[in-house]
Amino acid sequence: MGHGVSLKIKLVSVGSLPPPLLRFLQEGLARELGVVVRVGGNLPLPASCAEGRRQYPGEPFLQALEAARTPEDEVILGVTGVDLYVSGLNFVFGLADPSRRCAIISLARLYPEFYGQPRAPGRFKERALKEAIHELGHLWGLDHCSDPACIMFFSNSLSDTDRKGPGFCAQCRSNVKKSFK
Repeated sequence: MGHGVSLKIKLVSVGSLPPPLLRFLQEGLARELGVVVRVGGNLPLPASCAEGRRQYPGEPFLQALEAARTPEDEVILGVTGVDLYVSGLNFVFGLADPSRRCAIISLARLYPEFYGQPRAPGRFKERALKEAIHELGHLWGLDHCSDPACIMFFSNSLSDTDRKGPGFCAQCRSNVKKSFK
């Protein structure tokens, strides 16, 4: 993106995450998007698990992030290790609210181990970065894209996430740039 677009992203942990993981996301987002990313500390988990599920509702996470966003933050992106869901969906990899300028990604289902597969830290990190870029795309006004290689393609499964690149297709890149003119 770069090209005179000066965006500031605040990256925060919701619940406890290892600092090296946040640094990886910070560096990856800055590299892939050409934006300023600062790590902004930890927020506590905002809600308890839903009864009968080992998952958390996503909306309270967005509320907590909105409250933590300061005027100098263009957007705030939360990263959590707990599994999230929203009404009508069994789970979500992430959730964004452009009107509140905040988004959250869940790492829980990005680990190969979640599916009984062997650990693959490189693949996990790649997935986390893709989901972060995808949710930021929503904050910048992008909808889901029909191009399966575009980062804005809807991931119904991890194979969708693994297939797409970390970048925007030409049309989505153009739409992001338009929204900042």
